[in-house]
Amino acid sequence: MKQFVKYFVVTFFLFLCTGVQAEQKIVVLDLKYVLNNSKPGKGAQDYLKKTFNDNAKRFNDMEASLKKEEQDLLTKKTVLSKEEYTKKTDNLRKKVIDFQSQRRASIDKLATQRAESRDQLLKAIDPILETYIKENNISLVVDKKNTLGGSPENDITKIIVEKLNKALPSLNLK
Repeated sequence: MKQFVKYFVVTFFLFLCTGVQAEQKIVVLDLKYVLNNSKPGKGAQDYLKKTFNDNAKRFNDMEASLKKEEQDLLTKKTVLSKEEYTKKTDNLRKKVIDFQSQRRASIDKLATQRAESRDQLLKAIDPILETYIKENNISLVVDKKNTLGGSPENDITKIIVEKLNKALPSLNLK
């Protein structure tokens, strides 16, 4: 029992005398801001918007021409023979089906390009973030959308955007 008391007293004094200075540095990163406002992010967004608008214009023109063709066919229904009318309606149906498949394919292509550009940006951000964490002895990086508040000194978003702009001026989307 005497040894136990001695052990307890010595351990207590050791803990009391040794001041442990463990500082954990936690920072905040607004990933959405980094993806949308960095040079490669803006470039990818501009390219995708331009592609979307071009495709929308092209498909709207195609849709208008198909509707016009349908109206012309309906007006000529009484003039055309039954065989010729069915032949032209079948042809129009094929064009509509082709139009729908092209439209769907372009939307799918745009969605995959968007996902690929996001993945490329995230892959480019990862090593930048890792080096910044090692250089500044950061123990935890939290996405800003998952925080309720904090001091602005803990926000590293602008720094990461600057480093990303230097490391990756643009994405190659085609």
